[in-house]
Amino acid sequence: MKYCCHILLLALALSACTDKAAQEPVDFSDVLIEDSFWTPRLDRHKTATIPICIDQIEKETGRMRNFEKAAAGEGEHEGYFFDDSDVYKALEGLAYSLIQHPDSVLEAKCDEWISKIAAAQQEDGYINTYFTLPCPIERWTDMDKHELYCTGHMIEAAIAYYHATGKRTLLDVAQRMVDHAMTVMGPGLRHWVPGHEEIELALVKLYRETGDRKYLDFADWLLDQRGHGYGVYGDPLEPVDDGTRLYYQDNVPVREITDIVGHAVRAMYLYCGMADVASFTGDKGYMEALDRVWDDVVLRNMYITGGIGSSYTNEGFTEDYDLPNLEAYCETCASIGMILWNSRMNRLTGDVRYADIMERCLYNAALAGMSLSGDRFFYVNPLESKGNHHRRPWFGCACCPSNVCRFLPSIGGYIYNVKGRSIYTNLYIGGSATFDVDGKPVTLKQETEYPWEGTVQLTVQTGCRARLMLRIPGWCTSWSLEVNGEKVTYSNSGTSGYVCAGNAWKAGDRVTLKLDMPVRMEAADPNVKADIGKRAVCRGPLVYCMEEVDNPVSYDSALLSSATVFSETWEPGLLDGVTTIRTADGAVFVPYYSWDNREAGRMKVWVDYK
Repeated sequence: MKYCCHILLLALALSACTDKAAQEPVDFSDVLIEDSFWTPRLDRHKTATIPICIDQIEKETGRMRNFEKAAAGEGEHEGYFFDDSDVYKALEGLAYSLIQHPDSVLEAKCDEWISKIAAAQQEDGYINTYFTLPCPIERWTDMDKHELYCTGHMIEAAIAYYHATGKRTLLDVAQRMVDHAMTVMGPGLRHWVPGHEEIELALVKLYRETGDRKYLDFADWLLDQRGHGYGVYGDPLEPVDDGTRLYYQDNVPVREITDIVGHAVRAMYLYCGMADVASFTGDKGYMEALDRVWDDVVLRNMYITGGIGSSYTNEGFTEDYDLPNLEAYCETCASIGMILWNSRMNRLTGDVRYADIMERCLYNAALAGMSLSGDRFFYVNPLESKGNHHRRPWFGCACCPSNVCRFLPSIGGYIYNVKGRSIYTNLYIGGSATFDVDGKPVTLKQETEYPWEGTVQLTVQTGCRARLMLRIPGWCTSWSLEVNGEKVTYSNSGTSGYVCAGNAWKAGDRVTLKLDMPVRMEAADPNVKADIGKRAVCRGPLVYCMEEVDNPVSYDSALLSSATVFSETWEPGLLDGVTTIRTADGAVFVPYYSWDNREAGRMKVWVDYK
């Protein structure tokens, strides 16, 4: 099996002590990140990302003014019909920050926003400023106007803020809106196919929070509406063309999905919703469809960075292996969606291949979406640039900045999963975590210089009986393991999977995993015409690129071959500290996530190979 972006084999063999079973993530609120790579980024989230989101929402755009006008019942709506969602996503990010770093000033700002949101809710529970203010169409008449999409993001923000503060004002607002929607659509009522998925996964979160089965059933019903000819333009149904159905993932019933189609972000949220519903209902049809479409995404439609969605035209997919570099779309939101979906698939199946893709997306496609300063963002993430593509502080359609705002502070929740007496370590990020294993508290401390170095040390700080499972990344072909300084030999060395370090621990026991990180060249699948005769340079989980600023002379003439010798240099003063890769011919490579953080210039991931 091959990724469409390279020819490294993805071995699926798992270690002998691994079982495929549903796992539960360790919540990021139980994880304290103390890591030289991620801590500075989380600090900038507090000092740069949050302030710019607040400024844009309150002052530079009409997003918060829309709620004020809706509460007053007068004025014109500003911006897009889905702009309420940016407020909710940013608010979710603020709530996550409060969970890790309580801040009375920030909490007061959240309360101020929530008060304005609650004031804009109608007597029947409906809330959406685009439709509340003078609007050319009536509410619940156009399935593509994102009413349920905005509701989904409100649910997620409400639950996050309730967990952060114990305050349920926004949760009550969200629950009333959902209860209202369920008087309009559902079994025996109107058909409804949301034009932009998101509500489905949010409803499952609401079910988890409230224990009310009707929200899970509603999510399942919405998923099952797709592909039956109901359409996304209202009820009664009007005929729509096949291209429209493909764009909205409304072309086939969800259990019959085989290929990814249409808009990339919509597809990711759809698959997340299917996985979440299946986690409670055990719907094999959902899981079989997700397994099929995962192969189509990863093997035929994914960039080497983990980015997806190559086309500007539909912000999504065209045909298999259509992966241009200069024209690549790769929306930041789609990359975050890939992480959300693959983390769910990993938890449901125990299969490490999903964690591999999660890591690839995290360190490359998603991380590139934000500047090193934390206050500039990419909407589009090409793999080649002529020097005219740059991050911006905000966009008219600002889904990506607000999505980054909510995603970044939650990364601690992707490190560990737990199933019974097994602890699965999926990401190597320094810090400590305290969580229950089989009903008893366990504390782990992780120390590493990942992704620059492959040595990871885990210290078990509370004695316990638990299988400690460590992921061997798919990119790693050589590794070693030590327990309390003594080397442990395993027969499955060189395969991708989880390795079991042991199952009985005393306080202070140490596990040291050493992953070799040589520079490697990866080739694209030969069906990818844009990359024929080219190679990409990678090291560890990172994809590298050439920037013109480092290669003023050799940018056009750079040539790789089987004889190319690479050297690696840690440069603490460059791009917040990076390991650069150089060739004897003078070509310089830096991590893809770090490009466009210096002077403008050309960039490319794929380099000519002879």
